[in-house]
Amino acid sequence: MVDVLSLDPPALERFLERQRANPPHFPLELSLADNLVEVLRKANEFVPSEAGSILLDDPREKHADRSRNRLTFLAAFGDKADQLVGQAISAARGIAGHVYQRGRAHLTTDAPTDRLFDPSMDRETEYRTRSLVAIPIRIGVEVCGVLELINRRGAAHFSERDRDLLEIFADYIAIAIQNVLDGKLAHEFAKRDNLTGLYNDRYLHSALEQAISSASAEGRDLALLFLDLDFFKHVNDHHGHLAGSQVLREVGHLLRKLVDEPPAIVARYGGDEFVIAVPGYDARQATALAERIRAEIFAATFCQRAGEIQTEPLHLTGISCSIGIATLAITGQRRDLQAAKSLLLRLSDSAMYRAKEGGRNRIIEADPSLDGAIAADPRALTPSKSG
Repeated sequence: MVDVLSLDPPALERFLERQRANPPHFPLELSLADNLVEVLRKANEFVPSEAGSILLDDPREKHADRSRNRLTFLAAFGDKADQLVGQAISAARGIAGHVYQRGRAHLTTDAPTDRLFDPSMDRETEYRTRSLVAIPIRIGVEVCGVLELINRRGAAHFSERDRDLLEIFADYIAIAIQNVLDGKLAHEFAKRDNLTGLYNDRYLHSALEQAISSASAEGRDLALLFLDLDFFKHVNDHHGHLAGSQVLREVGHLLRKLVDEPPAIVARYGGDEFVIAVPGYDARQATALAERIRAEIFAATFCQRAGEIQTEPLHLTGISCSIGIATLAITGQRRDLQAAKSLLLRLSDSAMYRAKEGGRNRIIEADPSLDGAIAADPRALTPSKSG
């Protein structure tokens, strides 16, 4: 059996971001790598070749001028496969670039004499390409990559029948990629809050336990920010619930922009409450982040233009928030993950309440001596607040 290599799943993940409005950071549960490896194996069974590869463009770095894009080897087989996987080439050069730009298959029976052939990769890998067939890969109507097979086994060169077979396999690759996208989107939607696009509270609890476990094992701190919008009820009362929903959506967009570290967890906890967990942050770093968030929210103009929910501009200004901060360090690194998670949430929530009592639009770090009673007994928490 031919050994087929592929890019590591975490690196492959970025190639699944096309068509996503809110790119998240999550593991690759449905393996694109496995799909691409299997496709290459099947292609090689029907059109036996010495080497082959699948190249895709990077949707995060795409240009209208397709010649400016780059194609990355995501999966490959052959004795030089380990040198190819992860490499990126310009779409402006070579047969792969030509097929990618034109969207048409290309067959060459004598690669070195083909005017489109770029020998630089052969020189780099010390390989000799004699014949080659390249097929465009599409998602929908858009060409997103290329399937290449090199040096036909059992024949002097590739035939038109080989090319036709590979065009069928190109359709199979497109289906495989789309299936992974659809499966991941369904999985992701279950973790997301419909209004803001942030993680929902259900996912927050499981993700936070995992983050605490990893931070404890690595001897790192973890900061939890509990954010509540001040007097948010006034927005609903004076401008209607559609305006309130639009503000919450825009706060979600703002938080995603400000908290862009991949390990961070940004969630809507409920109503106008948000929770941000940042592994590796201590109290000082968390306070600096909280201050940026507080300042940005207070300076922002919400509903500045017609939105998806509130269809008339309102230009709402002066919306503020109160933020409480707790860190894993002050919890005593508890072994019980659920207890540590609950304590972090209660301490940060209590600190947030104290920020409101102190005048709102401010940040308070949790103090075990002040917030300890609430952390120990959540019933001690004031059951109602005016916002």
